[in-house]
Amino acid sequence: MDISVVIPLLNEEESLPELESWIRRVMEANNFSYEIIFVDDGSTDASWHIIKNLSDNNKNIKALRFRRNYGKSPALNEGFKIAEGDVVITMDADLQDSPDEIPELYDMIKNKGYDLVSGWKKVRYDSKFAKNIPSKFFNFTTRLMTGIKLHDFNCGLKAYRNDVIKNIEVYGEMHRYIPVIAKAAGFNHIGEKVVQHQKRKYGTTKFGMSRFVRGYLDLLTITFISKFGKRPMHLFGGLGTVLFLAGFIMGIYLVFQKIFNSVYGMTDRPLFYLALICMIIGTQLFLTGFLAELIQTNSGNKKQYGISERIS
Repeated sequence: MDISVVIPLLNEEESLPELESWIRRVMEANNFSYEIIFVDDGSTDASWHIIKNLSDNNKNIKALRFRRNYGKSPALNEGFKIAEGDVVITMDADLQDSPDEIPELYDMIKNKGYDLVSGWKKVRYDSKFAKNIPSKFFNFTTRLMTGIKLHDFNCGLKAYRNDVIKNIEVYGEMHRYIPVIAKAAGFNHIGEKVVQHQKRKYGTTKFGMSRFVRGYLDLLTITFISKFGKRPMHLFGGLGTVLFLAGFIMGIYLVFQKIFNSVYGMTDRPLFYLALICMIIGTQLFLTGFLAELIQTNSGNKKQYGISERIS
């Protein structure tokens, strides 16, 4: 199979027929073998009913329906599990991402050797102050912290080689940082393509300003996990060792002063308490790293999501 299109959605009943028809036209015009994977993230409107009707007329459609709203990252993760195409395209269901971009994205993955290609909405039709300016600041700081030179990390329109999505796990709200997760997994050939951004035609946006606060918390989390997730002892153990040694050296200095210089009243000196605090905190950090290593090594549990219905 050439292409899998994974589409997470929440309450997008108006846009689904038009989106399916648009994708089908593009695929047929380019003679692609394909599948469309809709992941209904607990919609409360008629989205699932429309997906079932669409699947009756298009056997290339697969779909999953969550029992409740889990979020975009779990929806993508479950869609990735069943994607079979050589190239996997993700896009939002609100018609703001154009399926006409699919052939060039496919070519960049299949023929130009990219592991992952992220869309860049260079011209946006969102609110300037609610989305554009915060988004630019968010992307700037993400580039600075991760070293990945992308302009639009949060663009829903992305393309992946199949082995990329089979070797990563997207959870929480980490969909913004899939390029970071992919790079941490060893997929370093990451590209970017300027894509057309459409005005929202139906419904309202599902995102508020709170996503930027959560976004930065997630950025700190993914930065830590990508560097130390598999080796927490390197961070906690390293910091703990440095602090303990600093406290130990200060303690030796105080003992030397007392024995050789007859300086008494050591427990009244601030240096004594600083040495004690450093050794205690250093020991705690070292033990934290040790326990984190045990947990990381022995934990094989994966998050499971309740799927009530499936179309295969």
